[in-house]
Amino acid sequence: MTAHASAPHTKERAIVLLGPQRLKQTLGSALQALGTPADARVATVTAGWQEREPDDQELDEHLGGLTSNLQLYRRAERAFARDGELADAHHRRQATLRELQALYQVRLGHAMAACFELLQRSGDGWLERARQDAIAAVRDLDARHLAAVREVHAEFDTRWSPREREAIALERGEIAELLEDCASVAIAGGHVAVLLNRLRLFDLGGLIGEHTVAAWSAGAMAIGERVVLFHDDPPHGRGDAEMLETGLGWVANVQPFPHAHRRLHLDDRTRVGLMAARLAPAVCVAFDDGGTLAVRSERWSPGPGVRRFQNDGLLSTMEAA
Repeated sequence: MTAHASAPHTKERAIVLLGPQRLKQTLGSALQALGTPADARVATVTAGWQEREPDDQELDEHLGGLTSNLQLYRRAERAFARDGELADAHHRRQATLRELQALYQVRLGHAMAACFELLQRSGDGWLERARQDAIAAVRDLDARHLAAVREVHAEFDTRWSPREREAIALERGEIAELLEDCASVAIAGGHVAVLLNRLRLFDLGGLIGEHTVAAWSAGAMAIGERVVLFHDDPPHGRGDAEMLETGLGWVANVQPFPHAHRRLHLDDRTRVGLMAARLAPAVCVAFDDGGTLAVRSERWSPGPGVRRFQNDGLLSTMEAA
């Protein structure tokens, strides 16, 4: 566990990763399949929606009007208003992380270009060794970047101990009270960096205990081990997937790709195979609308709508593991 991460989830906690919910809502049925009673309250996290955090009427209706929004975005803004010193330190940390990301992107562009050029050539022997070396260089670059990110978070936590500061402790106390009346936690999508920042600031993992967790889109990305930004046809810049952050680590060895069929060229075997090799041993999982992947005690129980990336560039149906 990294110095800044939440306590790892217990063996009893059940987690389900879901496909996008906007077009096909499966949250309610997925929670019930994991044992959450239909009449139980559900704590919701919509902090990734930022200023639209309170606009959760559709989500609340889907869950029978039984939701309690934890309002992590609003709570963070309120805590920073009370504790200007912590707010300034937080902004400095975010500026450092942005600088790290920019430096990483420069190096990543060249490393990925080498991979694609070598993968598009025909042949074997020395060419295959060069390909493997190029992929290893990208994996090493990714690992070094995430190590630097962990270092920045660790320094921040060591110096400022945010959860021990009065403004944060007050909000955490209120969050804990809300959670006492809920059987599960649902983490929605939105801006993944903002969402992860708020989840980490209040150490939600340390508060939810054995609550069942459902997460989708950016929420699914945030609770994994690494947050990977991906889009093969971005509006600006190159289409290279990049490591953004270390995740909370509640789910191990699964790299979720929500909205994959909208953002990735899943019929491009070179790209799919490269992603699988780059992120191994984690399993890259494409989540279609309605997809479900339940995780309990490090066991996977996939439902329909989830497919894994293979090293040969094809996608296959997920199997229980």
